Amino acid sequence: MPLARFINSYGQLPANCFVRMAPESVSSPKLIKFNNSLADDLMLDWADLCPDTLTKVFSGNQVPDTADPMATAYAGHQFGNFVPQLGDGRAILLGDVSDQGGRLYDIQLKGAGRTPYSRSGDGRAALGPVLREYLISEAMHALGIPSTRALAAVSTGDMVYREDRLPGAIITRVAASHLRIGTFQYFAARRDLNTLRQVADYAIARHYPDSLQTDNPYLALLDQVIDAQASLIAKWMNVGFIHGVMNTDNMTISGETIDFGPCAFMEAFDPATVFSAIDQHGRYAYGNQPRIGQWNLTRFAETLLPLISDDQDQAVNKATDQINSFSSRFRSYWLNGMRTKMGLNDHKADDLDLANELLTAMQIGQVDFTLGFRNLGDAQSEKGRERFLNLFAQNGPINQWLEKWLSRQRKENLNPILVREKMNRVNPAFIPRNHMVELMIADAVAHNRFDRFEDMLAIVSRPFDDQPEFSHYADPARPEERVRRTYCGT
Repeated sequence: MPLARFINSYGQLPANCFVRMAPESVSSPKLIKFNNSLADDLMLDWADLCPDTLTKVFSGNQVPDTADPMATAYAGHQFGNFVPQLGDGRAILLGDVSDQGGRLYDIQLKGAGRTPYSRSGDGRAALGPVLREYLISEAMHALGIPSTRALAAVSTGDMVYREDRLPGAIITRVAASHLRIGTFQYFAARRDLNTLRQVADYAIARHYPDSLQTDNPYLALLDQVIDAQASLIAKWMNVGFIHGVMNTDNMTISGETIDFGPCAFMEAFDPATVFSAIDQHGRYAYGNQPRIGQWNLTRFAETLLPLISDDQDQAVNKATDQINSFSSRFRSYWLNGMRTKMGLNDHKADDLDLANELLTAMQIGQVDFTLGFRNLGDAQSEKGRERFLNLFAQNGPINQWLEKWLSRQRKENLNPILVREKMNRVNPAFIPRNHMVELMIADAVAHNRFDRFEDMLAIVSRPFDDQPEFSHYADPARPEERVRRTYCGT
């Protein structure tokens, strides 16, 4: 019996879209984690395989019979600078499979060895970044945010060399696809209109088939990608997530979050928050994410211009209209998310002001973003209000805001218990806090212990439950525990 029923649709594109090659073998792999529930969703029969076979597959030492392993080509703007060739420098796409609803999902080994796109890299991944990606991608999924998923993590038994000598690992990543804005940039930069068109047709068929029913499918593709990214970034902002490296090669056509390197969840609210050690000028700060999203989508639109119309001026005008719609779409998605986080039902003209005034008060009061919203649900009672206000270093602005909010609740005649329940379904009690992630990684790297990883994975998979036995995982970092810089892990 084959290990999976791979469809291998990407391999049907022109040969310059990829390089066919097998993963490099590793010396002594060990299975750290296998995602049984995701395997069931994908209708994979792998859960019944013996651990030894699973380990071989997820380390790249055994390629499933029906797989078509390859490294894919793409380009990208990295911190605003265009690099015409990037590609999968340490990842091998095994192929794609179909879930119960007929949707296709890529299965990719990340950290699987050198490829023709590796440049000076070793093609490997260290254990710490693999565990970080596994944990945070699964947390994002549990939070209801479109994201790549983790199917497995394997230690390789080999060491990799970064600033230090570190144990190596491989993560098996599942994605709706690995098509990126950078994929389109790769062929646009080469003026390869034939391949560009085929990749666009593939993206439409895979992700946005309704576009085929429109007068201009490529303009409709642009429209739908803009909408997907506006919705995605709004969801990031609503939970305080900072991607950290929003290069165009890290922005998917499907609207999924991808690549969890220098990412982090903000604690004390501040739009200027940056965690990425390589983001020296705050290009990808929390508050800049919508602007950068629109900038990246403009680069995507540029690649589609010759497909949208043979008349360049007409193509530019049509694409510009779509790009200009990003801000209003993002604002609508974000504000709807904020209304839900504040427990409001009705749409009022001053909702935007109410949301911004709360965030301003949280910034002045140096309030933890996650705890602030989680505790707001209790602020209709006297004791709950006291707990909420105790989060603020300065109470002046929040006292005024709270009176407005309580007045709004009374006007909407909402049941306080139902409001709290509704708010607690969107305001998580638990996020992967940076200092706890680093402790988890240290346990695994220095001591080969994965208990904390298992605990954190279980906790963030139920982010909206109180879980009192794990309450310390909800606490913000103390000053001496704060993690101010995160790294890409390559």
